[in-house]
Amino acid sequence: MTEPSPYIDVANLPAPAEGIVVTMFITVRSVARSRDFYSRVLGGTVVLEENPCIVKLSNSWILMNPGGPPTPDKPGISVVNYEPGDTTSIFLNLRVADIKACYEEWKSKGAEFVTPPIDREAEIRCYMRDPDGYMIEVGQATGVLHGHLAKKRPEDLPG
Repeated sequence: MTEPSPYIDVANLPAPAEGIVVTMFITVRSVARSRDFYSRVLGGTVVLEENPCIVKLSNSWILMNPGGPPTPDKPGISVVNYEPGDTTSIFLNLRVADIKACYEEWKSKGAEFVTPPIDREAEIRCYMRDPDGYMIEVGQATGVLHGHLAKKRPEDLPG
């Protein structure tokens, strides 16, 4: 007895005819749970169900799979689960047209936000976490469209 093939939306695969496209790979503990979050909560389109799961999110793609041991193309390198905490060095950045509407819609679908949207003069932004704890910044350009930049912090200054 053969297993059914996973669903594949070939027309939306991130496979450019020329040049490059940028995708983001995340290591997930549960493909089904993460696929649901990125498709149902954030409104993405499932392109490939598993191995790896690919969800098209607007004009980008999120690829997700569980971690694993080294492979011939990455000898000595294991892919491990993200350990969420109070630090991060990489996060998804979603730029939206209406942050208040996105915040309300996604929150009603179960998204867990760190804070509500905060006006930072150059933009309005907030952060949420996905099911594995990855940080996702949600921002709407406001003041920057009129030349208002975020205030510099001492650590941003040269020297």
